[in-house]
Amino acid sequence: MNVSINAKRLRASLPDVVERVRKGTRFTVIYRSRPAFQIVPVTEEGQPGVALEDDPLYRAPAVGRSSDGRTAADHDATLYGR
Repeated sequence: MNVSINAKRLRASLPDVVERVRKGTRFTVIYRSRPAFQIVPVTEEGQPGVALEDDPLYRAPAVGRSSDGRTAADHDATLYGR
């Protein structure tokens, strides 16, 4: 189960969120009206699902600035349909 929660509510209810995550709930934290990060239960082994070194975006080189004049929000809309 995935639940959206804003950052202000997360700060106010952290103990409750921790308890729910331990029971399997996943949270998407909203900051400034946009998804910022997720809080997910750890795997049975207590490790993240993918090692950082195996993640293709880990330490990826910067892609630079947009040359088409569009904003990051425009690119997000194109890529993610938002």
